[in-house]
Amino acid sequence: MAITTEGAAAVQESAPVRRRSLPPMTVKLAVGLGIAGLIILFGVLGPLLVGNPSTVRDIGLTGPGNGFLLGTTQSGQDVFAQLAYATRGSLIIGVVVGAITLLLSSFFGIVGAFVGGWTDEAFSLFTNIMLVIPGLPLVIVISSYVPNKSIWLVAAVLAITSWAGSARVLRGFTLSVRSRDYVLAARIGGEKRWRILLVEILPNLIPLLASQVVFAVIFAILGEAGLSFLGLGASGSFTWGTMLFYAQNGLALRLGAWWWFAPPGLAIALFGAALSLINFSIDEIINPKLRSQTRAERNKWSVKS
Repeated sequence: MAITTEGAAAVQESAPVRRRSLPPMTVKLAVGLGIAGLIILFGVLGPLLVGNPSTVRDIGLTGPGNGFLLGTTQSGQDVFAQLAYATRGSLIIGVVVGAITLLLSSFFGIVGAFVGGWTDEAFSLFTNIMLVIPGLPLVIVISSYVPNKSIWLVAAVLAITSWAGSARVLRGFTLSVRSRDYVLAARIGGEKRWRILLVEILPNLIPLLASQVVFAVIFAILGEAGLSFLGLGASGSFTWGTMLFYAQNGLALRLGAWWWFAPPGLAIALFGAALSLINFSIDEIINPKLRSQTRAERNKWSVKS
């Protein structure tokens, strides 16, 4: 079937539009995705390739080598095996907190702002109450009163104390999108309310939702590491925080056993930096002015050099 000149022109015009709709692959985004992907891959496959991280041997505080890639702890446990399981544990906490934060902040922020009226007022009041509650002291109090804490409990406590800020941000942006012309046109046209929310409003919130989830994952991993370092983390499980806690109790820093405390600390720093780079890239997608400022600053530095 022959294609007319107008049809060919339309096809040529539609292809660049589809390409421009995709987020730009910047250097920050590529580096962040690469580092985060490697750490996630290690957390998923690492525990399948190592032995039992709790196995005690009579070769305590042995440096890297002699069959142990990252040496052993004071009781002869394999640090590399512990790092593999700890990576999986920290990632589980980050994913659970990110998912719960996404659900709660979307429900109380997006749904409340879209429905409006007394529902929005009630949701906003509850969000404000949760927002003024000090998160870290509450987490410490809850963790100190629970003797046996699993990874899931720690993740749930961190999520409950971290979703309110995201809900406030999503509520403000939803109120702005709700008053736009195409949303009003859809309402006048008789579109169903759920379709307006899912088709007209929610796609505009996807970059912001992704940014909030990434921030929640960063907060969860750092928060769990801080709790575990204080001895209030998950019991009977390996995370980056519990590795640092055991290394501190074993006087690893004083004894010069860098292979015990450096790997989990470096993993936290690398994963946090990777997620921060991803978050910065998402911010530039959300705010084109920020992308323009970043490009202008990069050009200014190139001119000076």
